[in-house]
Amino acid sequence: MYKCKHFSIHELVPRKVFEQRGCKAWELLDERLLITLDNLRERYGSITVNNYYWGKDREWSGLRTSDSPYYSPFSQHTFGRAADCLFANKSAEAVRQEILASPYNSDFKLIGSIELGVSWLHFDVRNCARIKKYYP
Repeated sequence: MYKCKHFSIHELVPRKVFEQRGCKAWELLDERLLITLDNLRERYGSITVNNYYWGKDREWSGLRTSDSPYYSPFSQHTFGRAADCLFANKSAEAVRQEILASPYNSDFKLIGSIELGVSWLHFDVRNCARIKKYYP
């Protein structure tokens, strides 16, 4: 089982899941997502997915359950295959453009899809022709 080197589980799952499952919540996330998150952290520095643990407002940017106001039964977030990332040292758009320019770079090779036109980087590891682009 893969566990992130650079993220704690509470950064990737909502509060209720963290409270109920603790470290067992790693099992709910696709290892391709976790590997890519580590690659992005090593490449770009500090990344925020969820930050509720520190009293802030992001809880639903990793795994989403039916408790989420953003829940969709077919969202890649629901299957533990997506993350919405904010970067401390680079804009999400700059990162998105780097991914699109070099989709087979080893740091990006597991990304299946990215969302365009948003202020965060949504990427997922769905099974599709690479790299699928879509708007919200």
